[in-house]
Amino acid sequence: MNTRLKTCVKSAILSAGIAAAAGIASAGTTLIHGEAGPNRGARAAALQWFADQVGETSGGALSVNIQWGGALFKANAAVQSIGDGVADMGTVIAVYYPQEMQAYGIADLPLENPDAWVGMRATDELMRNSPAIQADLADKNLVYIGTFTTSAVHIGCTGDAIRSVSDIQDRKIRGTGAYGRVFGEMGGNMVNMSIYKAYQGLDTGLLDCSQGYSYAVTALKQQEVMKNYTLLDWGQVGGVGIMMNKDSFDTLSADEQTILLETGSAMADEFGRLITSANAAAIETMKETGVEVIKLPQADRDQLIEAGAKHIDAWVEQMNGAGLEGAEILTQYRGLIAKYTAERDDHGYPWMR
Repeated sequence: MNTRLKTCVKSAILSAGIAAAAGIASAGTTLIHGEAGPNRGARAAALQWFADQVGETSGGALSVNIQWGGALFKANAAVQSIGDGVADMGTVIAVYYPQEMQAYGIADLPLENPDAWVGMRATDELMRNSPAIQADLADKNLVYIGTFTTSAVHIGCTGDAIRSVSDIQDRKIRGTGAYGRVFGEMGGNMVNMSIYKAYQGLDTGLLDCSQGYSYAVTALKQQEVMKNYTLLDWGQVGGVGIMMNKDSFDTLSADEQTILLETGSAMADEFGRLITSANAAAIETMKETGVEVIKLPQADRDQLIEAGAKHIDAWVEQMNGAGLEGAEILTQYRGLIAKYTAERDDHGYPWMR
């Protein structure tokens, strides 16, 4: 167990012992949350909102202690660590677990849905209401609580822009998931590099272009080394969310479980508000600093969609191989995307109503 966590546990045990000796009732339950990212940015703000809401709604019966910056475990160790009880809950990124989080990986597929709020709402309802997915998570000693998204995948370049799919050929590109694989299949020279190192890659010429997310471009100051930014409107990487250790979840009262689940669901609206605003502000910042913002023509977007179809089919087969009905789950998910797209079109986003 992590040394920091051991210290927290020892302190909690000592405090409980002192309180019991004095005949003092317990003040409530503290849930430890492991987060690999730093305490800044839209996701951090939404996670803190979740913690604050849990505390307020429960009247102090529950509190969430967020351990930031990978203090308990790194992003690629989250699933096992949460399942083993290193923390009560934590942030899980599906792309790091192509086998364990296959179902959650549906939110990472190029499904023609670039809208962050629509994607989160569809993902949340699927993960929350699918008996097959719930059972699969339970086998890993996990319970789904709520979801985030990195938002739509676009691409920025230092030299000539990606104005059509023909411009992908021979470019040195940092890619993301299925989106990166499609660019590689279209002739791009794919470079294995994290988004956090893309600034240096673009600045030194190791990269010509980098796939990423609008808010991340300005958060990482990549607009300083980009000349153009092409909006693909293709899809997003949305398999990012909160999972909880099932043993810890099961020890809570029914009311406490409901508070966690309902707050996790509401988080999609709060993060949708934050990320939509952050992305819009990032586009304006890019324009103000001289970055040309381009919208990929529909005919080229259609080519990306067609090229991405086989990766969707591969996901279905992988799900089938894991004993889950891939085609059925995909149909449900596409229906949910249509449902929340219609809700947005008819009524606007929840924070704008």
